Amino acid sequence: MPLDRGPSPFTPSHRRFEAMSPLDSEVHPVLHAGRVAVITGAASGIGKAAAVELAKLGLKIAMADIVEDVLAFAAKEVISIVGEANVLVIPTDVSNIDDVVRLRDKVYEAWGEVAVLLNNAAIGPDTKSWKMLDNWKKTFDVNLFGVVNVQQTFVPSMLHQENQAVVINTGSKQGITNPPGNPAYNATKAAVKSLTEGLAHELRESPACNVTAHLFIPGWTFTGLTARNGGEKPTGAWTAEETVLFMLDHVRAGEFYILCPDNESRHQLDQLRMMWAAADVVEGRPALSRWHKDWKSLFEEYVRDGLANME
Repeated sequence: MPLDRGPSPFTPSHRRFEAMSPLDSEVHPVLHAGRVAVITGAASGIGKAAAVELAKLGLKIAMADIVEDVLAFAAKEVISIVGEANVLVIPTDVSNIDDVVRLRDKVYEAWGEVAVLLNNAAIGPDTKSWKMLDNWKKTFDVNLFGVVNVQQTFVPSMLHQENQAVVINTGSKQGITNPPGNPAYNATKAAVKSLTEGLAHELRESPACNVTAHLFIPGWTFTGLTARNGGEKPTGAWTAEETVLFMLDHVRAGEFYILCPDNESRHQLDQLRMMWAAADVVEGRPALSRWHKDWKSLFEEYVRDGLANME
């Protein structure tokens, strides 16, 4: 039994986030008509929604995904918005560095720059901590080394561009709070958080650098990855479009951590969950104490009191 069952001293801020309106394309020099966006995982979900919304702003769109038929279908909607001449459809396996190099070469050959690099491809097969080694390897190859491959291949070219550019890596709340259920997915998303923080620091410390990095942390979003059994969108989830619009607004504001709420978990609740997870280390509690039988009720009390104090 734990010796100290007092509440965590960690106290979240009272900052509030709400879903924002679509961007004015004149607000940000990167999110601007005529510039170029490269999106991995673009065939469906958040990736497709990002392609659509950026096309509405007038950007040229390079769509990359491993599922060729679904990618081709998704591209039709983007082409209807911005025109066939402004869309590249490039089947890509981000875990294969040769595919990623080919993607970069085709984009730069066609358009000569990248303004928005959305590193979004991910998979989530079932894993257990001591089983399913093949699924562990597949998850790391796509979710982690896919991000590394894209970042290592594109960023050096982006650094030589005259105009501003952004790298947006898609993380997950699961990479921060680490809920039980899929340890490989959680581990890859924790690694994406770490490598994106490192990228942001290195870019910030580079003289005259016009590239910034951003960690995109979606909330509960109704996508192919989260809705494996299909069906209608749950009321608690945001649509991919809502999530992307929120992300783009906060990129415009220059924020690094883009923590998206949803219809079930408001920002204050996410803050409390993350503060509790960090305090497991600082206060020496059991691993994942939020789900520990001796701590679960205290966590619920902490959240209840914390939300009441924010009202």
